[in-house]
Amino acid sequence: MSDPRNINVKTLGIKVPDALHAQFALVAQLDGISLGDAALRAVELYVNTKRAESDFAARAAAALEEIEREAAARRGAIQGLFGEGVPAAADAPVERRGRRKTGETTD
Repeated sequence: MSDPRNINVKTLGIKVPDALHAQFALVAQLDGISLGDAALRAVELYVNTKRAESDFAARAAAALEEIEREAAARRGAIQGLFGEGVPAAADAPVERRGRRKTGETTD
């Protein structure tokens, strides 16, 4: 199992029916682990199970092709607006979203 303390993490909030939550909490307690660790194990098991499905790689490849088509269409739209004067991705300023780090200010 991955150790989330050593990597960047995302918080996942889910709604679980009361009866399932009670069972989940009991199973985690019997295994001597926290609900967070049990949930992480469940997510890892789900991902590994899906990855093992016979058609999963083909579905992932199709999703990647769709992402590439959408990116090409957006790139074309931007170039249509600005022509060849569009800065390269490495030269373009990066806009960040989300929370600021402590002490970080805006311009």
